[in-house]
Amino acid sequence: MKLPKRFIAYVSLLAASGSIGLYAGNVDVAQHAAETLDFGSDGLEGESLTPYRDVAGVLTVCSGVTGSDIIPDKLYTQAECDELDHRAMSRIVDQINPHITANIPFTTRTALYSFAYNIGATHFETSTLIYLLNAGKTHEACDQMKLWRMAGGKVVPGLVNRRAIEKGVCDAQRFDELLHGKS
Repeated sequence: MKLPKRFIAYVSLLAASGSIGLYAGNVDVAQHAAETLDFGSDGLEGESLTPYRDVAGVLTVCSGVTGSDIIPDKLYTQAECDELDHRAMSRIVDQINPHITANIPFTTRTALYSFAYNIGATHFETSTLIYLLNAGKTHEACDQMKLWRMAGGKVVPGLVNRRAIEKGVCDAQRFDELLHGKS
């Protein structure tokens, strides 16, 4: 499992502080961890300052930002993308948090934010994954991520890879398991 460099650096910083357990329920820290996992040139979403059509034909910019307010021919600045990415992740976090009722590890919450960012809040909220998670079946819920590997009616290798990483983060009980290859 190849984790993005920014994610490894952030998780290493949290682990080195010796107080990572204090962050278990901290939504802001989990959101930032998901952003370091997804955003940037080596993140799971990749990055493009110019709008493009993704594999499903959806107009996309920055690190997976979609929506009617994207200007097709605009060259976005890095600062604009950073802001758009953060706002998009914040919306997802705000939408899905009320549906997560289980007490879950920080790692699992981070993976769920990344996963929901990619598939959308509505798909997440109505998935078998959230049902299993809230029933206390975290491992089975994490396994559900592997099923979400298609776009435009086809299996997409990039989604297969992404889901393997998200599942590894989801299943890890602690971030140090990810850093030392124990997931």
